[in-house]
Parts: sequence; structure tokens; C-alpha cells
Amino acid sequence: MSSLETHSVRTSEGPAAGADASSAPARARRPRADWGKRAEIAVLAGPAIVVFVFFVILPVLMAAFYGFFRWNGFGFPDDFVGFDNYVLIFQDATFREAVLHNFTIVIASLILQGPLAILFALLMNQKMRGRSLVRVLIFVPYVISEVVVGTGWSLMLQDTGAVNSFLGKIGLENLQSSWLADPDIAMGTLMVIITWKYIGFAVILMLAGLQSIPEELYEAAAIDGAGFWKTQWSITIPLLGPTIRIWAFLSMIGALQLFDLVNIIWGQYIAATAGTSTMATYMYQNGHLAGNYGYGSAVAVVLFLISLVVALVYQRFVMRRDTAGAVTGPSGRKKA
Repeated sequence: MSSLETHSVRTSEGPAAGADASSAPARARRPRADWGKRAEIAVLAGPAIVVFVFFVILPVLMAAFYGFFRWNGFGFPDDFVGFDNYVLIFQDATFREAVLHNFTIVIASLILQGPLAILFALLMNQKMRGRSLVRVLIFVPYVISEVVVGTGWSLMLQDTGAVNSFLGKIGLENLQSSWLADPDIAMGTLMVIITWKYIGFAVILMLAGLQSIPEELYEAAAIDGAGFWKTQWSITIPLLGPTIRIWAFLSMIGALQLFDLVNIIWGQYIAATAGTSTMATYMYQNGHLAGNYGYGSAVAVVLFLISLVVALVYQRFVMRRDTAGAVTGPSGRKKA
């Protein structure tokens, strides 16, 4: 082989050898970079994971454990009863009524708060004087403590309270009623209080959704001659859909776990007779107040499972459409 050929061979082999030599340290550094990222994730997410495990996962597991015992809350439970607590739960007509009340509140909250929140949001999204004041007034009930709200409404709605007194002074004595004790209107009273309390949160969410809608769409609709309500129906409502679905999900979970307002306004035992008891108040009354913490833990597990099933079904069939468009295939096209 000539010296020229030898030189050309060495030259052609040189870059490849050099590339291998330079890529070897890069490959060696990759595990270190991965470990660095893992350590960073552990440091940032570790405290939140620990809190979630100790205050969410562990209590659920403990409640599931205690639910298999007849336990008064003192010492380690030793009176194992198996699934007897769960059988008693579903055999109790009072619990079934509480479940019905919860789902009634879920449906009524969606029907009442949803349209009102959208209307208020559309109103406050317009340029007008005093808009900031109206926003504050609507949102204030949401930030007030449930204890304050429950106490105030319970005082006003008593038979000799402010509401009946006001109706009597304006000549509407025939409208006076026992707003809290009458089973025929107690649920309606509860829905008025819930709507007044939580509609501010829904309005804020709808306003945030309205802010994300481009103004160019409304301008194009105006050029095409669309009226106000036609524009809202064709543009605002469809584009506000993700916000509405998120609010509906939060409202449903909150309604299933409703406890504080009912317990404060109706007390410990009146809620069942007035027709406003919920699964949470049933758990409190038959678990804590009755001194049967094993049974109360079983009720808590049932409440958790019902909420979990509702959440999974809702996300599977309703909220899936909001995330399907964000998932793309390898070619960049949206998956069907």
C-alpha cells in the first residue's frame, strides 16, 4: 500500500474515531443528567407527595380498615364484623334517602347555578359603570365562612326570623312558612342558600373563560349580521364549553360531599326529618354522635367510592372531549 493510500485511510478513519471518542463522554454524562432531573423532581414534588399520602391516601386506607370492625374509637379495634357494617348501610332507608338528597342537590345545583352564572358573567363582561363593584358583591358570599353563612341563614329563616317578619310587614302573611322544618320546601330553601353561597365561584370561572375568547370572532359575527343572543349561542357557549364542564365537575363533587351548611342550619337530627340530610351528615350522626366509629368509617368509604365512580364516569364520558384534541399521533395529526 502506498503512503498516499495509507494517509487517506488514516484520514477517513480519523473523524469516525474522533466522533466515537467524543460521544463516549456524552453517553457517560447522560445517566448523571437523568439522576439530576430525578433528584430535582423528588425535591420539588416530594413534600407534596408526602402530604398527599399522609392526609389523603392513609386516611382512606385507615377508614377502609376500621370499616370492618365494631369500634368505639378507643384503643385498637378487635371486634371484627366483616362486611356487616356495609350491609347495614345499604339496608338503612335513611342512608338511601340521604343518597337521593345528594344527587338531587347535584342536579339542582347544575340547573340553577349554571345558567345564572353564565348570564351574570355575560353581564359583567360588558363595559358598564360599577362593574368591579358588582363582581365583588357577587363573589363575597363565596369567601364568607360556611359557619357564618349557616348561622345567619338559620336565624333569618326561623319561624319568627327576619324573612317571615318582613313578609308580614309588607302584607304577604300568606307567604310566611316554616322554611327549615317543612319537608315540602326545606330542600328548596337549601338550594337557594347553596346558590347564593357558591354562584360567585361559578361566575368567576365563567368570566375567566370569556376572557379567553378572541374578540375577532364577535367582530366577524357582527359583520355577518348576527344578533347578541345568536352570537352567544353560536360562539360564546361552544367556546365556553371546557370551562362549563370543569365547573360542573367541581360542583358535582362538592354537592356529593356537602356537610357544613346542612349540619349548621338544620342541626344534628332535624335534617333527616326535614328532607335535607346528606351522606356526610348521615356519617356524622351515625358514626361520631352514635359513638360507632367503625360504622362511620364504613359510611366514609361508601361516600368515597360513590364520589370516585361519579368522577371517573364524568371524566370518561364528558371531560374526555377536552383532552382528546390535545393528543396527537406520531405524524402530528389528532388522534380519532
